[in-house]
Amino acid sequence: MESNGGRFVFNPKEGIDNPAMTATDSTEQESTPRPHLYVLRREGDEGFGFDLPTGTEKHNGHVMRNVTAGGAAQRSGLKDGDRILEVNNCYVDSLLCSEVARKIRQSGQQLCLLVLDGEAYERALSQGVDLQSLARTHKGNDLKPPRLCHITKHPDSGLGVHFAPLEGEKGRFSVNVVAGGAAEKAGVLKRDHLVWVDGAVVSHLTHSALSKMMKKCGNHITIMVIDSESEMIYRQKKIPILPAMAVPHNLPFHARKLHLSRGDEGYGFVLRLERTVSGRTYHFLRQVDRGSPAEEAGMTDGEILLEVNGESVESLTHAEIVDRVRLSGEKLSLITISFPGLEFYTKLGLPPELFCEDDAANKKEDKSVSAAAEQEEEEVSVL
Repeated sequence: MESNGGRFVFNPKEGIDNPAMTATDSTEQESTPRPHLYVLRREGDEGFGFDLPTGTEKHNGHVMRNVTAGGAAQRSGLKDGDRILEVNNCYVDSLLCSEVARKIRQSGQQLCLLVLDGEAYERALSQGVDLQSLARTHKGNDLKPPRLCHITKHPDSGLGVHFAPLEGEKGRFSVNVVAGGAAEKAGVLKRDHLVWVDGAVVSHLTHSALSKMMKKCGNHITIMVIDSESEMIYRQKKIPILPAMAVPHNLPFHARKLHLSRGDEGYGFVLRLERTVSGRTYHFLRQVDRGSPAEEAGMTDGEILLEVNGESVESLTHAEIVDRVRLSGEKLSLITISFPGLEFYTKLGLPPELFCEDDAANKKEDKSVSAAAEQEEEEVSVL
C-alpha cells in the first residue's frame, strides 16, 4: 500500500509494529514543508547508523550526521543533514541534543522518526512555521499513545482479561476485561486492541499461540494495548506502535534519576564492578554512607548504575565511570535501577531506563539484590 504522496511504500506483512518503508525520489516542489515518517530497525548489536551532534546548547535543528552506508538510517531512506522533529511520537525540536540522544538510545531495536530534510527545515523557519503544529498536523490530534500494563493475577478471578481474534484480521486481537478485575485495575480497557505480550508482538501470533502464552504466564503478565480508534489512525498514518511510545501502567519497577550534591567527603557511596552468577558484569552502587549526599538523594545499596550525567555506562569501563563522576563538579546526576528491575526489563526486551522516575525514593520497590545477583568483586572505587 502506498501513501497518496508517493513518498513511502508500506508492506502490511511486516505488521503494525514494523512497517517497511522506503523513501522514493520526489520532484514536486512543496510550498509548505512536509515532514516524513521513517522507521528504523537495527539488526543485532548494530546502532541506528547516524550521529547526532550534542556539543552545543543552541542548535539549528537536530541534524543527522555521518549516516552510515548500509546502516539502519540509510536503509530507511534518511540522509545526512535531515532534521529530527519527533522521536517515537515525542516532539523534540525544543529539547537539548543530549535529551534527544537519550530518547533515541532508549528506543530499543526500532525507532520512529518524524523528519524534515535540511532545505525544508530552513524554509519552515524562514516562513515562521510552528514546527510542533506541523508535526501534530501530520499525525492528527486524536492520536493517543499505547499503554504498557502489568497485570498481577487475582487468586479468585485470575488476570481478568480475554483476547478474541478480529474476524478476517490475522494477528489482531480485541480485548475483553472483567469489570473490576486485575487487568482493568492495571489500565486495560474494554475494546482495546492487543499489540504486544511479554515482549512478543502479537501480529506474528495465532490465537492458539497467544492462548498458550497466557496459560504459561504464571502470576504476572505485561501487555501493550491501544484503543481501537487510535490503532486505526496509527495504521492509516503508517506509524508503528512501539513500547517506547507507551504510557506505563502498574509497572513493578522503574529506573530512578538521582541528583547528588558533592559533600566535604565526596558523595558517600562505593562503585563496584561485580560479576553476577549469570556471567554478566554490572556497576553496583554499594556502602551508602548514612547522612551522605548519596543517601539524601535516595540511593540504596545494591542498585545498578545505568547513566552518569546523561551518558550510558554500558560501554564505559569502571575507570571511565569514576572519571566522569570525579570530573562532574559539585553536581552529579545518576540513573539507577534495582537488580530485580533490570531482570524484569531484560526479560521483556526493553531498555531498563525507558520508564525513568525523577523522584522515586518513596516507591515501594524491592531494591535488594536477588540470589541471581550473588557476585564476585571486580573493581571498587569510593566516591
